[in-house]
Amino acid sequence: MQETLNRLNSLHRPRLLIRAARIGASHYNRDTCLRVHFGYGTLPRSKEALSRLVDMEAALEDQRRVKGAGYSVSRHVNVLIAMMGEARILRAALVA
Repeated sequence: MQETLNRLNSLHRPRLLIRAARIGASHYNRDTCLRVHFGYGTLPRSKEALSRLVDMEAALEDQRRVKGAGYSVSRHVNVLIAMMGEARILRAALVA
């Protein structure tokens, strides 16, 4: 769990993406947001969800950097929102 959180701390993304994600993360709803990314059914636990979201975000970042035709800014921001929300949940669990 700590490894995934450390990986998040080392991310460097454009300020505008991070700013938009922070605004969205303040209204994070785990059930709604994760269903968009993982579909319906049982949602993964926070640790697994965060790990999968980090992988999704890395792929989106690669697309952004090469200016891929399929790149979607809104999808990237939504994945960042979910990552921030899940990271908050994990950090709260570490403190408790």
